[in-house]
Amino acid sequence: MPVSNFIKQAIDKIKNNERIDYSLAESLLQNATLAELGKIADFARLQRVGDKVYFISNYHLYYTDICIWKCRFCAFSRSSGKADAYSKSIDDIAAELDFISPGISEIRVTGGINPDLTLSYYEELLSVIHNKLPHVHIEAFAPTEIAYIAEVSRLSPEKLLIRLREHGLGSLTSGGAEIFNTDLRKKLCPRKSSIDTWTSVTKTAHALGIASNASILFGHFESYSDWLFHLYTLRDIQDETIGFNSFVPLSLLSANTKLDYLKPVDFSCVLRMMAISRIVLDNFKYIKFLWLYYGSGAERIKRVLSYGVNDLAGTANEKHKGVARSAGSASSSYIDKKELVGLIKECMRIPIERDKLYHEKYVYQ
Repeated sequence: MPVSNFIKQAIDKIKNNERIDYSLAESLLQNATLAELGKIADFARLQRVGDKVYFISNYHLYYTDICIWKCRFCAFSRSSGKADAYSKSIDDIAAELDFISPGISEIRVTGGINPDLTLSYYEELLSVIHNKLPHVHIEAFAPTEIAYIAEVSRLSPEKLLIRLREHGLGSLTSGGAEIFNTDLRKKLCPRKSSIDTWTSVTKTAHALGIASNASILFGHFESYSDWLFHLYTLRDIQDETIGFNSFVPLSLLSANTKLDYLKPVDFSCVLRMMAISRIVLDNFKYIKFLWLYYGSGAERIKRVLSYGVNDLAGTANEKHKGVARSAGSASSSYIDKKELVGLIKECMRIPIERDKLYHEKYVYQ
């Protein structure tokens, strides 16, 4: 079948609110040009979610960089005892919170798997944030981290999640999914929990009303088939739970990692991933461009808005060098909301400042 027929078939399906099946998605990835994929994705974005583009005012809080998992793609983690390793006390975190700018809607909590930290530490960590900033949503812990904390605390993931929610947990992060290929996970993150564990904890959280984001790590050893298996697995979970807020494609940043011999991911590959995500994930309203990974350059941000993206993540406000910049991202640690609004308007879209659960806080006309 000529490529033009694949494109017409995809657009017709989207127009009629029909799902894109695996074989058609595979044909598009293998045969359509980047511009053609972008055209389909932009049509899907307009058809499904319209012209609104979202962002959030948030803060990234890092509590420890000590981690025993040693994922090969990670430049952030440190071994205990290293000169640059840290683990913040609850008092340190409380002091840091005193300097957060007003107007923040979300605190995103990130750390490593530090065996010296106990359940009481995690509960206090959440409590101090919630008590100091009661109106701020707390996003913390990936499903894989929940599985680890539950195991060492001798609790089921369900009981752990209930306890953490009582101390202020609002939603889970998108981490730990990486790529849903067992052989590739052995290459990338052999100590991390399995795909089945990630899926089980995610479904448990969603059943409790604790939302999360979904993600994929791409640009390493994977194939288009791995992309599609990952996307269709997430689509199935979302059909079942309706618990994912957004989808966050993350390309490999290999500088300062054990994978630094791999070539940097070309931005055209990023655009292709954004596009196919929008085309396949018809039950995800929000496809997110996490500019901390890709750079906060105006042209990149404007370009992704033509490839299915309708969420530009958050203002970030990172006090410490985070995961992305540790691995070589040249992005700044903060982007002003006025700049985001201006870029969105230049693309003839409607800027929306949101909260974590996509309630609209302010519409910029």
